[in-house]
Amino acid sequence: MKLKRPAPGGRLYDVIDRLVIFGGTGDLTGRYLLPGLAALLARDHLSAGFELVAASREDWDDEQYRTWAEAWLQREASGVDAAARTTLVKSARYRRLDLADPASVESCLAGEGAVAVYLALPPAVFPAAVLALRGAGLPADSQVILEKPFGEDLDSARALNRLLGELVDERHVFRVDHFLAMTTVQNVLGTRLSNRVLEPIWNGAHIDEIEIIWEESLALEGRAGYYDHVGALKDMVQNHLLQLLCLVAMEPPISLGERDLRDRKVDVLRSVRPFKEDDVATRTRRARYRAGRVRDRDIPAYVEEDGVTPEHGTETFAEVALELDSWRWSGTRFRLRTGKAMGQDRKEVVVHFRPVPHHPFEHSPGSFPNRLRFGLEPEGLTLELTGTGPSVAPRLVPLTLSAEMEPPELPAYGRILLDVLLGHSALSIRADDAEEAWRVLTPVLEGWARDLAPLMEYDAGSNGPPRPGNPRS
Repeated sequence: MKLKRPAPGGRLYDVIDRLVIFGGTGDLTGRYLLPGLAALLARDHLSAGFELVAASREDWDDEQYRTWAEAWLQREASGVDAAARTTLVKSARYRRLDLADPASVESCLAGEGAVAVYLALPPAVFPAAVLALRGAGLPADSQVILEKPFGEDLDSARALNRLLGELVDERHVFRVDHFLAMTTVQNVLGTRLSNRVLEPIWNGAHIDEIEIIWEESLALEGRAGYYDHVGALKDMVQNHLLQLLCLVAMEPPISLGERDLRDRKVDVLRSVRPFKEDDVATRTRRARYRAGRVRDRDIPAYVEEDGVTPEHGTETFAEVALELDSWRWSGTRFRLRTGKAMGQDRKEVVVHFRPVPHHPFEHSPGSFPNRLRFGLEPEGLTLELTGTGPSVAPRLVPLTLSAEMEPPELPAYGRILLDVLLGHSALSIRADDAEEAWRVLTPVLEGWARDLAPLMEYDAGSNGPPRPGNPRS
């Protein structure tokens, strides 16, 4: 139900106090949603009357579910106050769910007032779940929450958005991209928008290239059933990395309210220069890993992983180089890259500034590049500048300034769930945002299907496939 709760400053706002999770026995629930809820409870963000209903296909009762939930919380939320974990487990209820049975869905929703329904389900099931909610009569002002990917392509994303629009108003749809709730991702906005020294040079005249990188040493880790039908481009670039691009490249919004922030994000995606056939070959790369060694682990070739169909030609490494047709970013390249089974974890946004046009230090071979690095995981901020050394003849030397971030008050999913319950949608992906992201990458997906860019290979534990000689290719 919806209650009134005081916000800082004394204003009252509505809050939903009932969360129903479709897919309540899945990894997403155990690994992220339950720990997020426990963190909210430990910090007094949930009321004493908060209700959690987990729904899934298993023929369980409340006690079986509570035993399952307790085990996950001990594993994934050991740092959260034990009393909060216990309270959450005791308050949880379980309902068996069959999306084809209206009575089953109605039983999950039974209660007073608005409810938040989290679809922690495979994306292919989203349309059926939305139709089931519509048939069951979702209470007014309820929230519907979906995980990425939002559709499998542009057409399916549009169709899903139409279904959602028939169920609830857009302001009650929360499309989750947990990257937007990460503290360091939000620090990208804070750093560039609140520092006078940066904003005047945050443009193509001063910035040569921005890299947005999510490379991980993890391989499939048992996710072949999902990953082999999706691949790196859809799994990471189409959603997470494009959202980071929006925050890095957007014009300063009037406010961080849901309309102002999301309008500026969509502006960025609309400005991405469309890929032509030649661009797919010259501005994109794809590859999959061969057998290799990552640290102390032997990794089999991707095609030999359990559950992989080699004929799918699924990529585990993807890179796209984007250009924006806008006044601010003329001449700047945005390189988005992700890979699995890499030699090291590298998760950061790197801003490469253009070199100075001339320097008088004759004993130095050239300027050192100035870079600003936003560490995403682990969190951090590093500025690489240039100074002069202590020698008699002045020469340039690199200087590095680093700052470690304080641990966030809430984990990313805790922040997401709090926004969902409060009805705050600034961190939600709006319908047109989701569709524009598919528009940007549809020519790449179509070009890869026609082999316009070769499917290369790289050794597990390496830095990925070799890049062509031209670093701007």
